[in-house]
Amino acid sequence: MPNPESVVPGDIIGILGSGQLGRMLSLAAARLGIRTHIFCPDSGPAFDVSARHTRAAYDNDDALAEFAASVKLVTYEFENVPAHTAEFLAARLPVRPDPRALATSQDRLVEKTFLNGLGIETAPFRAVDDAGALAAALLDLGCPAILKTRRFGYDGKGQAMIRPGDDPVASFSATGGAPSILEGLVPFVREVSVVAARGADGDIAAFDVNENIHANHILSLTTAPARISPATAREAMEITAAVLRALDYVGVIAVEMFVVGEGTGERLVVNEIAPRVHNSGHWTIDGAATSQFEQHVRAICGWPLGSTRRHGRIEMRNLIGAQALAWRDLLREPGACLHLYGKHEARAGRKMGHVTRILPE
Repeated sequence: MPNPESVVPGDIIGILGSGQLGRMLSLAAARLGIRTHIFCPDSGPAFDVSARHTRAAYDNDDALAEFAASVKLVTYEFENVPAHTAEFLAARLPVRPDPRALATSQDRLVEKTFLNGLGIETAPFRAVDDAGALAAALLDLGCPAILKTRRFGYDGKGQAMIRPGDDPVASFSATGGAPSILEGLVPFVREVSVVAARGADGDIAAFDVNENIHANHILSLTTAPARISPATAREAMEITAAVLRALDYVGVIAVEMFVVGEGTGERLVVNEIAPRVHNSGHWTIDGAATSQFEQHVRAICGWPLGSTRRHGRIEMRNLIGAQALAWRDLLREPGACLHLYGKHEARAGRKMGHVTRILPE
């Protein structure tokens, strides 16, 4: 199997997924002289900026074999890559991050069990496979609580809040009756995330802790640095480093956490991990010495990691749906760094772009 350190400028790397993350990975790779080949069942904005693309199903072994033969290694822009796809490719060439990281993050029960095994606190949780198990879990954890499908949930999808008096049977049906977990509510004061990379040589480089505000379960605003104590920031970095090492991870990861106030102190509760570049790290394109996308390319190719130095105080706002139609006004704003993803229809709830502002410290 080829060593990823054999990747040199002019080579082609493969990316599973054609969305905006794949697009930004392709642009970052091009800056380093690396071409990309996108593989996805559906066309998307990454197709527009890649050297090659293949539109085929993730279970099309013939297409996957041709794809594998055309690239030096494979990465992905989303964590719901089918297990078969990851395993088929990993048998033929390096897949970074490797399928173990995918398997851990794809199942919320596996993910939280993994984190607790490292001594990392999460929300209290119980496995829920049917309405009867949900009723028992509610007695154990109390209400309100959040029912989440174990797989395929993002941006609030596959989740249902359960309040006192709600019918467990109806709540379980509302998430499709899929295997789930019930999570107790965490009384957090803010949400934060750490975006970090681990190289093929084990080096770790983390960006400053982000503070995140969501609207309708979709990230709306990220600021950096987060409004947390230096001790809490160090702990967030240590948690992220522990996850990276435990997974023998190569590439960029994001670890989302809740900050819980305790008197005059703070404690961290991990919400979830994302084994990929992350929306809360988009500010690094304009606001850091090395973007998260370039850092990911460096890491998976076995190249030295770049500096994570921040250029100033950062505000990054997602442009959701019709918000992107204000692009002319944003272009007129001094210092606003606009990124549009090339999506053709501004649907409600759809991430169309983002704008980053770099402010004085």
